[in-house]
Amino acid sequence: MLQITASTRIFICLSAVDFRKGIDGLSAVCRNQLLKDPLSGAVFVFRNKKRTSIRLLLYDGQGFWLCSKRLSQGRFGWWPKDDPEIDARSLQTLLWNGNPRAAQFGNDWKKIKEH
Repeated sequence: MLQITASTRIFICLSAVDFRKGIDGLSAVCRNQLLKDPLSGAVFVFRNKKRTSIRLLLYDGQGFWLCSKRLSQGRFGWWPKDDPEIDARSLQTLLWNGNPRAAQFGNDWKKIKEH
């Protein structure tokens, strides 16, 4: 079971990736393009050129997870152009083919400091 929480770091590869790449190839994209360590526990998000599929790569301390979603119809309409980091709510919205920038989320819960 994957657990993505509010504290999970999530990085999106801004450009399309060849989905013939497996775990090793996507790990190389993390290192060389995103300049991030694929063993860090962060979630890395990739899309194909046609915008019909998304892949998630993450390391859980024992091994890699490679998850895919391919749309049965249409294309993913939103993809960031400049900021490669998103939060867990935005990832959830993206996976449901929504636009996280247009979604109206409630305020983040903040821990109240005790006096």
